[in-house]
Amino acid sequence: MSTSDPKSRPRPAPDPSSMPPSSWAKRTGFRPNFSGETNPSDSAHIALPPRPKDPDAHPDLEAGRPRGTSAVNGDPTGAKAPPPHPQPPLEKDQPVKRRKDSDGLPKGSGPAQNGHALPPPPPSEPLNQPRRLPQTGDDDGFVARHSHMKYELRDTPGLVPIGVYGLQHYISMLGSLVLIPLVIVPAMGGTHEDTSNVVSTVFFVSGITTLLHTSFGSRLPLIQGPSLVFLAPALAIINSTEFQGLNGNNFKHIMKELQGAIIIASAFQALLGYSGLMSLLLRLIHPVVVAPTIAAVGLSFYSYGFPVVGACLEIGVVQILLAIIFSLYLRKISILGHRIFLIYAVPLGIVITWALAFLLTEAGVYSYKGCDTNVPASNIISDHCRKHVSRMKHCRVDTSYALKSSPWFRFPYPLQWGTPVFHWKTAIVMCVVSVISSVDSVGSYHAASLLVASRPPSPGILSRGIGLEGLSSILAGLWGTGTGSTTLTENVHTIAVTKMGSRRAVELGACILIVLSLVGKVGGLIASIPDVMVAALLCFMWAMLTALGLSNLRYSEAGSSRNIIIVGLSLFFSLSIPAYFQQYGISPGSNLSVPSYFQPYIVASHGPFNSKSGGLNFVLNTLFSLHMVIAFLVAIILDNTVPGSRQERGVYVWSDPETARREPAVTKDYELPFRVGRVFKWVKWVGF
Repeated sequence: MSTSDPKSRPRPAPDPSSMPPSSWAKRTGFRPNFSGETNPSDSAHIALPPRPKDPDAHPDLEAGRPRGTSAVNGDPTGAKAPPPHPQPPLEKDQPVKRRKDSDGLPKGSGPAQNGHALPPPPPSEPLNQPRRLPQTGDDDGFVARHSHMKYELRDTPGLVPIGVYGLQHYISMLGSLVLIPLVIVPAMGGTHEDTSNVVSTVFFVSGITTLLHTSFGSRLPLIQGPSLVFLAPALAIINSTEFQGLNGNNFKHIMKELQGAIIIASAFQALLGYSGLMSLLLRLIHPVVVAPTIAAVGLSFYSYGFPVVGACLEIGVVQILLAIIFSLYLRKISILGHRIFLIYAVPLGIVITWALAFLLTEAGVYSYKGCDTNVPASNIISDHCRKHVSRMKHCRVDTSYALKSSPWFRFPYPLQWGTPVFHWKTAIVMCVVSVISSVDSVGSYHAASLLVASRPPSPGILSRGIGLEGLSSILAGLWGTGTGSTTLTENVHTIAVTKMGSRRAVELGACILIVLSLVGKVGGLIASIPDVMVAALLCFMWAMLTALGLSNLRYSEAGSSRNIIIVGLSLFFSLSIPAYFQQYGISPGSNLSVPSYFQPYIVASHGPFNSKSGGLNFVLNTLFSLHMVIAFLVAIILDNTVPGSRQERGVYVWSDPETARREPAVTKDYELPFRVGRVFKWVKWVGF
């Protein structure tokens, strides 16, 4: 593995005698006749690049040469297609940008000795080829696949750049790592000190599982962490009736219940991956299924977002506006070659808003005579204080003592909250959610591989990654993070923005995260973030997650009436059916024991399923109240039963194992280290 800059090295072209003179698509296993994939280079961009001025001029994916006409939805664009544009000859000394990796290609063979000549232009594509988008830059300046990446999967530019980019990668995803503990721990009745400990545990487990995934999983530069997919079922378990009115430490009791459910569900996910069942499930998972499922995850938390922000509008709204301004209006501003505002939109927003809240607190804006936030609300006699106590708790920055009480050094250890408690009803709910988590990871693997790897992974490699995610979630359950560990969906956006696809950078960043997890003050600082700021950040993160989910539709014919109807029905019923379950049996004047924004998660106590089995009622009422479950069921049934061409449906393209095994570059991208791959060669569904 070279340590030099990939842009400074010669890039020899393949010998035309060693492979047939076909297009890049054929050599890499891209089968356009049954795929609706428009252009691999667009996989990490939120917006598609603009069309060329000449709609009939489609550049070659290999050298940017114009192609002949193509088809839309698998059908020719016209009865008589115009002849293809003549392809201009390539100058002999004109260099061609190719992927840095030319492993396995004989040096000095054929006319490509100096990397300046290419094989003859391919013949015109037949009319049944799918539409391909041009490799021109979009509004963010990104261009063709790989050509816009600073470092690719196996690049090691040096210790300092790797350290800087690795830390940058994690800082840009700070919100995804810390926001879930800041929501579930207070909901479980935990103190600020408990929140600090859980945040440190999340950092530790995220670092360990990321190292495992980049070494023995899919080997893509994807950060593992607490997924928002697990947040809704966790809140449903936390707010179940059996945990209401508990005496003693509710936090540890509920955490042990979550640990048991996560461990069983993670074992099921590991079995799903390593047994090869995931390879079979892949035949049913297409972009039209992934898009509404992930979008429903983000849309499902609308009841929590702004209702909490409304408790302190001058802080929450500022946080939301800063995130929007940095990520949209200032996204093109570059400082020292880095788009600081786009990459660090969330951390910068936290720092500025926190400073504003501190100034307002010190100025006495939230100080009311005779009122103390440390006095329980039930003991407050004054109507004046009772009116302002909520505003004081949400707006002031000095109500948390997590930073002062947290130790300087703390080592997270397994079973730190006690022995996990196992119940079949909570385990079944989490097992279904683990399938949704696997669907989420499928889209992330595909999009990330098109950015940084030579080819997408094979179904076996993907199954291996899902299996390791299951093992990682078992570790999360043993350590007690409150949720399972999975690939964070925001990875793809971060890779596209930072242009850093090096596996070593993510691994070094994971090591830094492990070190930070041992410093208790770091967790205490994060636990001190006011609730309003957390809710405001979640509004932005959930909106971004919804958009990232819908962006999977770019691999299909998004304008097809078939896909429009399927996605529309999936999203609508994912909101409407859970609303029916959540509102069933609740009278308008009922006085519930949980805050209004947690009422959607107490459905197990009053849902329409009311059989003699309380456990069965809990499972059915909870599952049908989860938006992502309904979206997944509606989408997967309709997409696999409604007729449609493969191009129209947008079937994901995975590498053929036999073809990938013969290509050294692909083998080095995905093979397991330390010759571990030899152990799994006899199991074809966890390797090439």
